[in-house]
Amino acid sequence: MATRYTIGSGLVITALALTLIALLIPVDSFGSRPAAAVAAGPAGADDDGGGTVSTAFGPLTAADRDFIRKVRLAGLWELPAGRQAQQRGSRPAIKTAGQHLIDGHTELDRQVIQVGQALGVDLPNQPSAQQQDWLGQMNRARGEEYERLFTQLLRAAHGKVFALVAQIRGQTKNTMVRALATSANTTVLDHITVLEDTGLVDFDALSNNVQPTK
Repeated sequence: MATRYTIGSGLVITALALTLIALLIPVDSFGSRPAAAVAAGPAGADDDGGGTVSTAFGPLTAADRDFIRKVRLAGLWELPAGRQAQQRGSRPAIKTAGQHLIDGHTELDRQVIQVGQALGVDLPNQPSAQQQDWLGQMNRARGEEYERLFTQLLRAAHGKVFALVAQIRGQTKNTMVRALATSANTTVLDHITVLEDTGLVDFDALSNNVQPTK
């Protein structure tokens, strides 16, 4: 009986020891996603590999930096698109949308440059290859084709970024990034509204196709 009791006690102790070891070993050692991945930023955000850094305005994550750069990129193609719409648009609504793009991104660009400097985030100085392609498409279009292309490209891009702005606004712990997201939210909603006011948005195309990203 003593031997049987000793063996049983040994099995219990061994099981408890294995459980303790399992709790101490990091989850990713078992091939699961690490906790950092579960708490990652918005889907589609680019990770610059810099991790989370401390700043005077709160922690700055890779998703925060990606958002800051995307706000800058948005202005780099939407400002020239707005100026082009002012010059080439025949409908008053197209000219109005162009002016809103100019006004909105002039202010956002001023703000994002300040944020980038304060937080030590390097910012792009030219549109992405995709954004340059969109500008090229508009340069080649004429008449009503131009106005429809302008409206659809800009509305699709704003619809896509609207979700990103909301995610960053809800998740960031950095006060400067939060303020930038608040401004971007107001600007993007305004631009969506004036683009839709042109009456040229093809909503079926927006829902059926992959929307462009800024």
